[in-house]
Amino acid sequence: MKWLLCLMALFAFTVSAADVSGTWKGTAQTPNGPVERTFVFKVDGNKLTGETTSDMFGKSTIENGKVDGDNISFSITVNFQGNEGKVDYKGKVDGDQIKFTAEIAAVGQTVEYIAKRVS
Repeated sequence: MKWLLCLMALFAFTVSAADVSGTWKGTAQTPNGPVERTFVFKVDGNKLTGETTSDMFGKSTIENGKVDGDNISFSITVNFQGNEGKVDYKGKVDGDQIKFTAEIAAVGQTVEYIAKRVS
C-alpha cells in the first residue's frame, strides 16, 4: 500500500507542469501569408516567462504566463505599423510540439500555430 501511495504521489508531481523551458519555433498561416515565431520559454513552478520574436512583429516579452499540466497560456504585446495590440496564446504541449491558438482581440482574429522544440 505504501508503494502505491508513493507511486501516485510521484505521478501527480510529474504531471503538475510540462517542461517547456527552452527554444521553440512555430509557423502560422495568416491571411497575409505564413508568419514564423520563435518562443524562448522559462518555467519556474507554474509560472511561464520569456520572450518571442518574429520577423514581422519583432520581439515581445511574455506576460501573465502560466503552465497547468500540459496546458500553457500567456500574452504578448506586438507592434504592427505603429499600432500596439495584445495577443493571447493558449497551447497544449504534446512531447516536443505545442499546438497554439493565438487570439488577436483587437482585430477579432484567431491564428493557429504549431511550434516544435529547437533546444
